[in-house]
Amino acid sequence: MKKTIILATALLCLACKEESSKTAQIAQNTMEAATPLQDQSIHRFEVKDINGETFRFADLKGKKVMVVNTASKCGLTPQYEHLQALYDTYGGEEFVIVGFPANNFGNQEPGTNEDIAEFCQLNYGVSFPMMSKISVKGDDMHPVYQFLTKKSENGYADSEVQWNFQKYLIDASGQLVAVIDPQTLPNDQKIIDWITQ
Repeated sequence: MKKTIILATALLCLACKEESSKTAQIAQNTMEAATPLQDQSIHRFEVKDINGETFRFADLKGKKVMVVNTASKCGLTPQYEHLQALYDTYGGEEFVIVGFPANNFGNQEPGTNEDIAEFCQLNYGVSFPMMSKISVKGDDMHPVYQFLTKKSENGYADSEVQWNFQKYLIDASGQLVAVIDPQTLPNDQKIIDWITQ
């Protein structure tokens, strides 16, 4: 009888150990499956701003973000005025605009970071964060734009930057939620509705 109790206890312990191991494996698999979703956030990126300082997207957690590629010599360059007005009205604790100068379209951003900063300040009084000049398409596409344009990275959609002043809308958790074509003005009602909702 004593041997039977000991044997039953041993079998019960072995069964519990196996169940615990299965539970741990399921938890591990769940964590591994969740990891890519955590990576589908712009908050993982650090870039250089137009003055060469480190800019961390993680510092924007809790804010909605508009990312826009800019150029100084484009027919759409007057959108800087609309961007700054939008930033003056809504920028702050809940919304920010991040500009990325790029020379990918018609050689319309040929200047240095210093030239671009001076142009933006003198002509449009730009006060929203401007980053160092990058490439937004092609073999040398910047990692931030690889994230913005590839569904495998952003979890939302594949896209291609069509021209200067294309807008990408990022929600407060860092997820891409909309791609806005270059011709749509920054103060379009659908953008304002998204900022204010």
